[in-house]
Amino acid sequence: MSPARKLAHATIPDAQLVAAVADGDLTGLATLFDRYSAQVRRFVARLGVGFADLDDVVQETFLDVLGASARFDPAATSARPWIFGLAAMLVRRRRRSFARALARVQAWMSEPSDRVVRTPAQDFELGVDVARAAAALERLAPRKRETFVLVVLEEMSCADAAIALDVPVATVWSRLHYARAELQAHLGATE
Repeated sequence: MSPARKLAHATIPDAQLVAAVADGDLTGLATLFDRYSAQVRRFVARLGVGFADLDDVVQETFLDVLGASARFDPAATSARPWIFGLAAMLVRRRRRSFARALARVQAWMSEPSDRVVRTPAQDFELGVDVARAAAALERLAPRKRETFVLVVLEEMSCADAAIALDVPVATVWSRLHYARAELQAHLGATE
């Protein structure tokens, strides 16, 4: 795709792109992939999908976009919550199909900063803190974990998380409340 055409596609609203995908236009799917694939990859990694499976899950998510595009609500301003919802359902399906409880967390907090130079002792402490947080997150029930990851780590609004998880907003608030309380209890117990 030429740079000019790529720029033109970058300004097209999500609803229009999903409608184009529903009509068989794969350039709309490519544009959605360019917009959201990195975010979906980070999201599914935080849900515990192993590093070796991340790219497969992202690809499967966008294949699901292709199949589910006809059911997208055209009144939505962003396809992000809907795509995250497809990714969450895919992760749940994969867990059931492989009969695994929860996959390990793959460096869900490690977003290194280039400006900070840490000592080996600080790196060790950070590693311990990350391991404690990952273990606490892993102990959450899958639905509480998904909600916590969407709202807190992915910084999605509760309304968008409700769309992504296909639950009422009150359910998101409730799951988030209990997830935070459980995480706090788990982290406090390990100190």
